[in-house]
Amino acid sequence: MKLCRVGKLGGEKPAIVDNENNYRDLSSIIPDLNPETLNFDTIEKIKSADIHSLPKLDNNLRIGACVSNPSKFIGIGLNFKDHAEEQNLPIPKEPIIFSKFTSCITGPNDPIIVPKGSNHTDWEVELGFVIGKKAQNVDTDSALDHVLGFFLVNDVSERNFQKNKGLTWDKGKGFDTFGPIGPYIVTTDDLPDFQKLNMFLDVDGKRMQTGNTEKMIFDIKTLVSYMSSCMSLYPGDICCTGTPPGVGENMTPPHFLKGGEEVILGVDKLGTQKHKVLPYEG
Repeated sequence: MKLCRVGKLGGEKPAIVDNENNYRDLSSIIPDLNPETLNFDTIEKIKSADIHSLPKLDNNLRIGACVSNPSKFIGIGLNFKDHAEEQNLPIPKEPIIFSKFTSCITGPNDPIIVPKGSNHTDWEVELGFVIGKKAQNVDTDSALDHVLGFFLVNDVSERNFQKNKGLTWDKGKGFDTFGPIGPYIVTTDDLPDFQKLNMFLDVDGKRMQTGNTEKMIFDIKTLVSYMSSCMSLYPGDICCTGTPPGVGENMTPPHFLKGGEEVILGVDKLGTQKHKVLPYEG
């Protein structure tokens, strides 16, 4: 199933996308898609409901972030072999973990705002997933039992803050608007081929990134197992899993977002995002 949040910022309603691509209001079943409801009991409740009896929502409404108020937004760095190679960096022997501050989360078509003083704002199309059951020191064989579904992410990054202002990446990853997620979650049972999905990202109509999730160095089950050995993962926690080659900092010359651009990205079966990039206006 496809689950999303529809409506004005702060007033989104949980919804399911039916077979005719209508948005059906789930408010009578759950209040939101958040850590209290993003679990497998909720999935069973929705499966048992008569979806076509639920009210339709206006298809022209804004699509919000597909997860509300997660306790964690975790990123994985250098998880595509060809992306590591384009940066002339060694292939990681263990997953590289960083945090994206949850205040960066926005909807899939909301604007991206270039931070104050930034000349190095970059793009990254990624596969994201959301946890549906607590995971703590789980092995790889059972790791996928803890994943509720998958969604599209743009891991927007400010490279100067990420790489030149200290030893951690976090400060370049968590600016406001740097975490567009959605348009919807596709539950794991409806996406068995999540490790064979094509990915793309365009800036002003020019193809910048092309990739496939089969190129991951560490696959999803390995990431879930590894992260759960470092921290407890809870329902509603989200993770973005790395990007293919084609980011702006590795172009010759480097190409960064300044404001005024249009960024469109997508992953097979997970929809697309379309963003207007706006310059900072403080």
